[in-house]
Amino acid sequence: MRLLFIGDIIGRPGRTVLVKSMPRLFEEYNPNLVVANGENAAAGFGITISIVGDLQKAGIDVITTGNHVWNRRETETWIDEEERVLRPANFPRTQPGKGWTVVQVNGSPVAVVNLQGRVTMPPSECPFLTMEKILADLPPVEAIVVDFHAEATSEKEAFARHFDGKVAAVIGTHTHVQTADEKILPGGTAFICDVGMTGGGAGVIGFKLENVLIRFLHGIPRRLEPEKKDPVVMGVFVEIENGLATSIKRFQLRP
Repeated sequence: MRLLFIGDIIGRPGRTVLVKSMPRLFEEYNPNLVVANGENAAAGFGITISIVGDLQKAGIDVITTGNHVWNRRETETWIDEEERVLRPANFPRTQPGKGWTVVQVNGSPVAVVNLQGRVTMPPSECPFLTMEKILADLPPVEAIVVDFHAEATSEKEAFARHFDGKVAAVIGTHTHVQTADEKILPGGTAFICDVGMTGGGAGVIGFKLENVLIRFLHGIPRRLEPEKKDPVVMGVFVEIENGLATSIKRFQLRP
């Protein structure tokens, strides 16, 4: 199995560069499963059903999210109907949506799981215990891919090492800063602390510098706006055999 995982899509600039780059990514990597984090796809915060459709047309098989999943209130009305749009599984069970799904890849079932960390993040149930329960509840699958949406690198690596050999890949999202620690763990799990982001690389984590600086310099709230300049697609390509990873390669693609 060839997995392409795309980093957090930031607003229209992120969607535009991703759609433009997908043919090249398919030509270079020939993936048969494409996962992308879309929690920032709508003007930088949240996701809409129309954006879901656009991303699916571009070739995205599963869309994961995180702490911004509910920024667009409309998401509550449609997420139950979208089997391939996830919200973190360790969010309250009363929330709409689901935290994992099973898709067919070349005739074999593959699970994609979405979880959120707890260090400097909004309250949620324990991702470690939630993942243990998911492993117990999952039907037989060929491989398991996890989007771990978290801030702390220590929490991400601890999670990956705890489930090493039990899942094919643990891909970190949320910080929008691609880390250089991609590796195959001893048990065969591919891991990277953060896959990065897809959007304007000239700003700060995909957003325009001006309002970011006002926040930091003066402590005055300003709504962040997606950056347009220096568009980039960040992600990883993972090869998987017999449920475990054989290689992981990070990339930054500028069209």
